[in-house]
Amino acid sequence: MFETPERVFVVMEKLHGDMLEMILSSEKGRLPERITKFLVTQILVALRHLHFKNIVHCDLKPENVLLASADPFPQVKLCDFGFARIIGEKSFRRSVVGTPAYLAPEVLRNRGYNRSLDMWSVGVIIYVSLSGTFPFNEDEDIHDQIQNAAFMYPPNPWRETSSDAIDLINNLLQVKMRKRYSVDKTLNHTWLQDYQTWLDLRELECKIGERYISHESDDHRWEAYADEHCIQYPPHLLPQPSIEPEDAEMRALGERVSIL
Repeated sequence: MFETPERVFVVMEKLHGDMLEMILSSEKGRLPERITKFLVTQILVALRHLHFKNIVHCDLKPENVLLASADPFPQVKLCDFGFARIIGEKSFRRSVVGTPAYLAPEVLRNRGYNRSLDMWSVGVIIYVSLSGTFPFNEDEDIHDQIQNAAFMYPPNPWRETSSDAIDLINNLLQVKMRKRYSVDKTLNHTWLQDYQTWLDLRELECKIGERYISHESDDHRWEAYADEHCIQYPPHLLPQPSIEPEDAEMRALGERVSIL
């Protein structure tokens, strides 16, 4: 937002649909694991920031995950904070919030909840992304199903899905909050600790010109992984050597001399 003496202008970013549209428009009506990992990691990084600020979104679902471009691997942004709550407020621990198909058991039981509410929703999002269906059947009593975590993995399409993805979903769709994975534990799960996912996210950061998803402390680990598996690590992702002031001056002088 910027101002002139006469009026205030609000600069709106152009977005390209949401994650649900991406799922529904995909060839098989579901997303490949590679794209799901890419999107979910971004969701988790945003959640980690919110949870650090003691904010719980309370209504995470694919419709509230906006895509910043039409690329197959877009930047994502969370939206619709109408149900968001701040931990510690009186309204936080008891009010029923969210969309029924994504609600965590503790909300339905009205027993109070915390940050882990969002993590249940992440589990549902992963399930929906990889299968194109909900884990809980809306034609039956969905509340009972959610409170008992009564869901299955039909052979079609789950026979094509990795066991790591299923393991993560199982650890997120836990009825007991203390057993449910946190943001950091989810980010460190084997399914998301994947070389290709790392490369996809780094390419996004390079395109945007900002490093906000990955951390440079992990660079060496993935470089070593590439070397161990005889994979060429992208040269443009390697750290660039710093230029000493004297070297920079000599280079600039050389450029001026070459022009003359």
